Amino acid sequence: MTQRLHLVFGGELVDPAGTEFRDVEAIHIVGLFPDFASARAAWKAEAQRTVDNAHMRYFIAHLHRLLDEESEGAATEPVRG
Repeated sequence: MTQRLHLVFGGELVDPAGTEFRDVEAIHIVGLFPDFASARAAWKAEAQRTVDNAHMRYFIAHLHRLLDEESEGAATEPVRG
């Protein structure tokens, strides 16, 4: 079985409509997760915890796609609340 690693991270953005972080050194690394379901649960918890700050945003990075450079990259699944 192929290992599917996911990284959950986030921080304050310059513009809530963009993806540029205000302070890269202050990015919050939530953790690495072995599957999308557990990564999504962690993402959701952090997103809900910071819901009052419109500039805070969390992301899920599909690390397994970066590790398998031989295969064609697929679009990242959208995270739905």
